[in-house]
Amino acid sequence: MHPVPLSEIERAIRNVPDFPKPGIQFKDITPVLADGRLFGAVIDGLLEGVPPGSVDKVVGIDARGFIFAAAAAVRLGVGFVPVRKKGKLPWTTHEQSYDLEYGSATVAVHVDAVAAGERVLLLDDLLATGGTASAALALLEKLGARIIGANFVIELDFLEGRKRLGTHPVRSLVHY
Repeated sequence: MHPVPLSEIERAIRNVPDFPKPGIQFKDITPVLADGRLFGAVIDGLLEGVPPGSVDKVVGIDARGFIFAAAAAVRLGVGFVPVRKKGKLPWTTHEQSYDLEYGSATVAVHVDAVAAGERVLLLDDLLATGGTASAALALLEKLGARIIGANFVIELDFLEGRKRLGTHPVRSLVHY
């Protein structure tokens, strides 16, 4: 497969004004997913610098993060772990709440999703304020995971979300 320039991936990301509410400029990744070459290039980009054998599990955040994390886990030959919204997982969970612009939300992970000491890579489609990713990282730390990084397809730099992720290595492919 020939390398795909990040600019081509960025051009494929569709801006949807006023979604899900007025004033929000939604970054729609579905055109990237619909093109196998671009989708594969995004997975390659998210795994750049992640040597084979350096990760035991890939963790994805509900819901678009599942798409990228599951594909990356298959590519690496390791397990996939979902971090879901509260009440969506069927087994015993750990939960972590975080603040939103108005109110709060809670994410959960199964208590046996990651064994202490396992090396995990967190993937998601978007890093905005960092609330969800920071809550997911806190859950993984609670399980005793060794977090090797948090990688994102898109980062909204002006929201400074990476500041909420502590000292964990953070990498994003496309910046706005």
